Amino acid sequence: MTELSQGSCEACRIGAPTVDETEARVLLQQIPDWSLIEVDGIKQLQRQYKFKNFVKAMAFANQLAEIAEAEGHHPGILVEWGKATVTWWSHSIKGLHRNDFVMAAKTDGLFDQ
Repeated sequence: MTELSQGSCEACRIGAPTVDETEARVLLQQIPDWSLIEVDGIKQLQRQYKFKNFVKAMAFANQLAEIAEAEGHHPGILVEWGKATVTWWSHSIKGLHRNDFVMAAKTDGLFDQ
C-alpha cells in the first residue's frame, strides 16, 4: 500500500493551489499505472481497469462510488464491457490537487482487493 492510499481528502476550495509538474511527477511514482491527461485545458489523472465482464466492472464502479462519497471527492467513471475508466480531477480548481492522487491510490487499492 502506498503512502497516498493512507491519506484522506482535505476540503478543496476555489483558489486552492493545483499540483505543479514537479510534485505531479513525484506523486505519480506512487501510482505508476495512471496517466496525466488534459481535457479542455484541465489536467486530470486517468486509468483503465480491466474485468472479466460488465457485471464485475459495474461492481467495481459501485464500490468506488461508495469510497468517493465517503471522501467527498468524486471521479468520472466510464463503465463498458470488461473495463472501467476512472478519471480524477478537482472540479473546484479546474485541475489536479493532492486529493486526486490520494483517490487514485485508493482506487488502485480497491482494484487490488
